[in-house]
Amino acid sequence: MKFNPPLQHGQLLRRYKRFLADVALPDGTEITIHCPNTGSMKNCLEVGQSCWFSHSNNPKRKYAHTWEIATTPSGHLAGINTGRANELIGSAIQNGTIKELSGYQECRAEVRYGQEKSRIDWLLSHHVSDTRDCYVEVKNVTLMENEGQGFFPDSVSQRGTKHLRELMSMVESGHRAVLMFCVQHTGIEQVAPADHIDQQYGETLREAVKAGVEVLAYSANISAKEIFIERDLPVRLAAS
Repeated sequence: MKFNPPLQHGQLLRRYKRFLADVALPDGTEITIHCPNTGSMKNCLEVGQSCWFSHSNNPKRKYAHTWEIATTPSGHLAGINTGRANELIGSAIQNGTIKELSGYQECRAEVRYGQEKSRIDWLLSHHVSDTRDCYVEVKNVTLMENEGQGFFPDSVSQRGTKHLRELMSMVESGHRAVLMFCVQHTGIEQVAPADHIDQQYGETLREAVKAGVEVLAYSANISAKEIFIERDLPVRLAAS
């Protein structure tokens, strides 16, 4: 995923009202940009550090700029635009980077499914040798608390727990179901459920794995020019 036009650069001043952030431009001008992240963004908010944002020409937008990349307190880069995660994983599926999800002839986004009125991020079908459809739920991972150790979620996520229940129901119905951690953090080397933040999510995730839900994690290569899925990472499921 190449950024066109290229991302603009500034220094983070503050994030507030969850969806807004103030940024200082190189010439000293201060602007307000949209923050496309509903989580706590824990360990991704370092005032005074470099950040990068995109620009939209849509005249209907109140804020023309969207925050894309943050610099963490540890000096790593984090892709904080959660909407990019689905696009990154979708591209990686289609170009064959994610070997576990190769062989499907059709890849559809945001398909309604389940008993709790959800939308699956990616529905894969018409595999060359597997008759099952594959339901792929994508979660963006940006929380690193110990060097190399990533966690999800970064705040209590009832919605995330609901999605796990939906994936389990798909397995029960005879389909394949995958939880995909899209790791947009250059310092994370493995992923685990954040039991210390949301114990229910961790317990439900381990229940889902026992029920047959697959869990994968892939990390992104991040720069101001482009972001792309690069390699798989281990997932540690044991309670922390």
